[in-house]
Amino acid sequence: MLAFPSPRISIALLGLYLAQAVPLYLVAAALPPILRSEGIGLNTIGSLGVLLAPWVLKALWAPWVDRLARGRLGRKGVVAICFVVTISGILALSTLNPVADAGVFFPILMMMAMSSATQDIASDGWAVEHLPPDQQPGGNALQGAAVAFGVLIGGAGTLFLYDLIGWTTTLWVIAGITFALMAPFFAHPEAEGRCPLPPDAGKPALWRFLQFKGALAMIGFALIFRLPEGLVKALEQPFLVDQGFTLSQIGAISGGSAALVGLGGAFAGALMIRRWGLIGFFIFLICGRTLVFATFYAAATVGMDPWIIVVLSVCDTFLRYIEITGLYTAFMRFSSLKQAGTDFTLLTSATLLMYMIGSMVAGQLAHALGYGPVFLTATILSGLTGWIALLLLPPQVRHLPELSASRTLL
Repeated sequence: MLAFPSPRISIALLGLYLAQAVPLYLVAAALPPILRSEGIGLNTIGSLGVLLAPWVLKALWAPWVDRLARGRLGRKGVVAICFVVTISGILALSTLNPVADAGVFFPILMMMAMSSATQDIASDGWAVEHLPPDQQPGGNALQGAAVAFGVLIGGAGTLFLYDLIGWTTTLWVIAGITFALMAPFFAHPEAEGRCPLPPDAGKPALWRFLQFKGALAMIGFALIFRLPEGLVKALEQPFLVDQGFTLSQIGAISGGSAALVGLGGAFAGALMIRRWGLIGFFIFLICGRTLVFATFYAAATVGMDPWIIVVLSVCDTFLRYIEITGLYTAFMRFSSLKQAGTDFTLLTSATLLMYMIGSMVAGQLAHALGYGPVFLTATILSGLTGWIALLLLPPQVRHLPELSASRTLL
């Protein structure tokens, strides 16, 4: 049976990550089509991609966040400061016109990206400290569910409200919803349910991660596992456009599958890990995504019924959400309680970096060669890098670790 944290920790964890996801997908999923509908150029909209930079680079300041979290502020204090900055950014945007003041948006959006990325460090550290190994799959399923609902509320919900009540009121509603979602986390006592912290923690630092047995292998795993996914994800929606789907249909496919299929995928991933273990889970994931990528290749080269392509897109979304649960569980097993935010952040940043590189390369390759060769490359890389990544996975991550042995060793 799948083990979850206590109800209070589960609610706090779900609210924490949901409140973090809503502003993120407000910017990432709702803002681009809003700007485009108002006549903003694609080059301007495309430049919003640089807002991901803080999420890739956040490992650089993660040790300082861990140090602040150990002081009087605590992790809740760090989260609170970042949360206030993010909410203030949303309220500031509500006073601006999305078209006339487009140039003013960027500094505010970058401030929000920095605060959200920093908040994520503190949030991840809190999650690592409050989830013993047997509860990590269940806890990470809750995180995956929060992302799914965040897409629904911050993305589709914002677009719906924008059409209904306009820009200013929509952002006030989103800010209010986000504030309410965070309330259970702030109501939860900092120390309640927290795993015992080691007395000899020392000062958090990136270099200390390398002292952990198997650190280089774990970094290698994080770097290569998601590389082929970026090749496919960056082209998935343009591919649907070229297959004749309307933007509304694509929005329903991507938004609906993210919210519904993603929610199921997060918990399915946790159940798989519980039943098969982490290695069995990753074998299923590698085989599944390789099959999906190969089918995308077939659709691009020999053609396929459009609605089979819809099913294919939904399957791809399902696999990405079960992957969140698996990767986060692996990263938590490796992270030390001595610097939980730093270790976890370093590994998640590594996966995002390679995912971004794959996405950037995909557009150039598809422009020169077409969809088929890119999907074929992703298929080959999926199997190759997946099995290499499995070989790199350190022993203490492959098997359910004991708390005292695996999460305090540095």
